[in-house]
Amino acid sequence: MIKYKSGYKYQLVESYSIQTPVRPIDFILSEYIELTVLGVLTIHKGYAWDGASGPGIDTKNIMSPSLEHDAFYQLMRQRLLDPAWRVAVDRFLQTRCLENDMSKIRAWWVHRGVRFGGGPYADPKNAKVVHEAP
Repeated sequence: MIKYKSGYKYQLVESYSIQTPVRPIDFILSEYIELTVLGVLTIHKGYAWDGASGPGIDTKNIMSPSLEHDAFYQLMRQRLLDPAWRVAVDRFLQTRCLENDMSKIRAWWVHRGVRFGGGPYADPKNAKVVHEAP
């Protein structure tokens, strides 16, 4: 019997770290994600994510911002990061898109998309389901 989760398109092949504005009260450590009290987000090799959400297109300038954003939302789903950080996390997504040379209008649409439809993805009730197969 195997156990697996579906819904992922990409898998990180080496660990990745970035300074963020998200500063939790305590150090956060999960299986694939670390977040320090100084805002350093580290996502470890093997982490899987789905790229741009909704009608978004997976271009090079959305890949690292979507990775970071998905990691933050996973921490919120796991109740490791206070959901009060969601507004800052969504704004950081927009900032990172702009830093990656995304057009201002597209970065604005990305931000509006997660503000409008992202809430359920940060909600612990919507954690990925574990499937089983022989």
